[in-house]
Amino acid sequence: MTNPVFRFATVHGQNIQWFLRRNCSVSPRQLGWMYLALCAVSLTIGTAFWFQGAKLILPFVWIELVAVGIAFAVYARHATDGETIRLAGSRLVVELENGGKLERAEFRRDWVTVEPGAADNSLIELSAHGRKVQVGRFVRPESRQALANEIRMALRGA
Repeated sequence: MTNPVFRFATVHGQNIQWFLRRNCSVSPRQLGWMYLALCAVSLTIGTAFWFQGAKLILPFVWIELVAVGIAFAVYARHATDGETIRLAGSRLVVELENGGKLERAEFRRDWVTVEPGAADNSLIELSAHGRKVQVGRFVRPESRQALANEIRMALRGA
């Protein structure tokens, strides 16, 4: 098999892998440090005003920190979401991670069909043996057709 140039995949010998991940500018660890810094600054300012006689400042600071903490937790839970598609030998393995839950599907390479959805913004459907998996959530809609073509080409061994 000649190694074609892949736009979305990495090739290691005969194995081809697609890592499709959410584009996050801040990792969960960095987000935790930012939250601690925000807490320190807000509590310092709130405490300074509390000593100046503004007694209602601290309850609002705590409400703010709880609300921001909840929003950060929701963001961090989905920051590592992604899809991994691995073609190794006669097997195509698809792993979908969403909110800490891992879903895995394995197909025989020879039986997999790759179908982009009917609409322009729809996901790519991989199916075989009566089982279907949709991928491409983390790829721009206009690039999904190219990804589908790339997966098809790799499955054919071209």
